[in-house]
Amino acid sequence: MAEPERTERRLRPAPLLFEPSEAATDPEHFFDLESMDDPGELLERATELALAFRAATDRAVEFQAVAAAQLADPKRFDRLSAADIAERAQWTEDYAKKMVEFGRDLLRNAPPR
Repeated sequence: MAEPERTERRLRPAPLLFEPSEAATDPEHFFDLESMDDPGELLERATELALAFRAATDRAVEFQAVAAAQLADPKRFDRLSAADIAERAQWTEDYAKKMVEFGRDLLRNAPPR
């Protein structure tokens, strides 16, 4: 996995609407995109969803990094090693070390609550 990269600009993605119940029974169903006939509308909505998923992924990775940094905090009596974090998150140990550092950077630069 590549090292996460933090973007300063936060995207305002389209809302992710919950999948209707037929999504569970129809593997071709995906946010009603398959039912759109207008290619322009399809492109617009598919693009909105792609941006929303990217933004959600970026945020989730930031939360992973913060959690990894907190778990590796030397002040914790129950701190975890990079190898332990890697195992829990299904990462390589090198990636876990990078995520711990990324999380520490995020925590250092976090605005006050």
